[in-house]
Amino acid sequence: MSANTPRDVAPRAMADLVVDAASDTKGEDILVLNVSEVTTIADLFVIVSGRGERQVQAIADKIVEKAKASGRQPVGIEGYTAGRWILIDLGDVVVHAFVPEERELYRLERLWGDAPVVLRIA
Repeated sequence: MSANTPRDVAPRAMADLVVDAASDTKGEDILVLNVSEVTTIADLFVIVSGRGERQVQAIADKIVEKAKASGRQPVGIEGYTAGRWILIDLGDVVVHAFVPEERELYRLERLWGDAPVVLRIA
């Protein structure tokens, strides 16, 4: 976890908030991975798909809105303008929102295959 990220919300609670936000905006194939044993960059990854760039942007907007409402400022957001793969760094939780083609291309589930699945909503 980044030294600048307050522990205002526990990682699992933040991941649940992200999942709720993604579900609210019709995110698909939501996956939460516990990456804490395989990397130091985060405790949890949340991976979600949207059907197109605008939906992926809407998913990201809702996640950022809910995170800020809980007191968590994103450390960084990458890829928003293109909307094909948006990364939202919430400190101990990192969100990857993809269009299906990018998700298939990068296959983060496979790359982080050693990480236990915490939650899957197909």
